[in-house]
Amino acid sequence: MLEIRTNGGATWFKPGETIEGTASWHLESEAEALEVRLFWFTSGKGSRDVEVVARKHVARPEPSGSRSFEFRVPRGPYSFSGALITLSWALELVVLPDEATERFDLVIGPRPVEVSLK
Repeated sequence: MLEIRTNGGATWFKPGETIEGTASWHLESEAEALEVRLFWFTSGKGSRDVEVVARKHVARPEPSGSRSFEFRVPRGPYSFSGALITLSWALELVVLPDEATERFDLVIGPRPVEVSLK
């Protein structure tokens, strides 16, 4: 079981704000490491782009546990949705090396909804 969430369940953050939260896990087998990642990705027509902008690494985690995390939101890019492409933000808890993941979607921008380019 993997779980990642922000404090208070917040999903919208403005550039420059701090995202605080907790990652929790209960692993059935030993892991080399865990990572909490803040990243953006694109979807839609064309090639998919992904950029991890920050990460917290936990080496040799216990089989069960939790860890708090904190990330500073970068200036951009903003979350947006267009006719051809969408850019989304998320937090992700990743178990290494098997790459099991849990994702928590976010909106990054000046308003609590993604920018519409349609």
